[in-house]
Amino acid sequence: MDFNINDITRENVKTLKPYSSARDEFEDFDTAKMIFLDANENPFQNGVNRYPDPQQNSVKAILARNNNVKASQILLGNGSDEVLDLLFRAFCEPKTDNIISLPPTYGMYSVLANINAVENREVLLSADFQPDVDKILDVVDDHTKIIFLCSPNNPTGNSFSDEGVVKLLQNFKGLVVIDEAYIDFSDKESWLTEIDEYPNLVITQTLSKAYGLAGIRLGICYASEAVISVLNKIKPPYNVNELTQQRAIVRLNDSDKIKKEIVSIIEQREELLKVLLEVGFVVKVYPTEANFVLVKVDDANKRYDQLIEKGIVIRNRTTQPLCENCLRFTIGIPEENYKLMDVLLRLNKQEI
Repeated sequence: MDFNINDITRENVKTLKPYSSARDEFEDFDTAKMIFLDANENPFQNGVNRYPDPQQNSVKAILARNNNVKASQILLGNGSDEVLDLLFRAFCEPKTDNIISLPPTYGMYSVLANINAVENREVLLSADFQPDVDKILDVVDDHTKIIFLCSPNNPTGNSFSDEGVVKLLQNFKGLVVIDEAYIDFSDKESWLTEIDEYPNLVITQTLSKAYGLAGIRLGICYASEAVISVLNKIKPPYNVNELTQQRAIVRLNDSDKIKKEIVSIIEQREELLKVLLEVGFVVKVYPTEANFVLVKVDDANKRYDQLIEKGIVIRNRTTQPLCENCLRFTIGIPEENYKLMDVLLRLNKQEI
């Protein structure tokens, strides 16, 4: 497929001269010996009196090593939402261009489209929650810049077929963004292995799920150097703060603990799936490759209220397309999951 990044980049972004921060203007020698009088900072050391590394080089070095990519193929953001917003701002002309999303899916694609005055063309997933690739390609026109695929998908929990994704990558001249927020809980391999094969492939990941760092807000974008170069032109100079970078480095270097937590979540997920099959008011349990389970029940509003009364907060997804009377259960620590399973079984007995 013939893809040229200049064909989809906004004209004002092409000519934009990015802001050059003080720390971008000198070669990085031994910074420990440097006297910094360039950025109008408070000189008294307290750990955060200096501006953070604008390119987050230490974090990127770990991510590049762990994922077998180049640091120049990585952009970091204040959560995945900033990364997604930058994609809109770089490649979608307001009031002219459009994107395609596939409900039921992550709601921020639609929100960001509205914020950026970009049309969101929704193509519903099939009954088994797979993309209708032919219909997606029929909806594409000359102003379609991005197709968003969340795989494993939220709230459905399933991954999309490789064949469908490849067909989109090969036939769409814009960006195919695969949101892999939940990839660590899946047996499927990340699309990162294909990043050099498809110049229009963009992958977003996060430290909020498997890495347990939702509170620090660190989102990751992997793409070709050409795409990352465009995004770097428009990102705020210090968009990832010093505390976030420090905490990310500590966590990323603790791979054994992360793996153990992922294994625990998957084991607990399988236990919950078994119990859900014993609950009479559960109509259907959907297959999942995420850290949550989507369940169709007899009356989602009623069951949601019952669980709230028992002190358990879940997500009611009944208003989402194809998710009528569906509840989403996130996998917690064992004690929390056992409480959920106990309450579900007790409610089930009351109905008999």
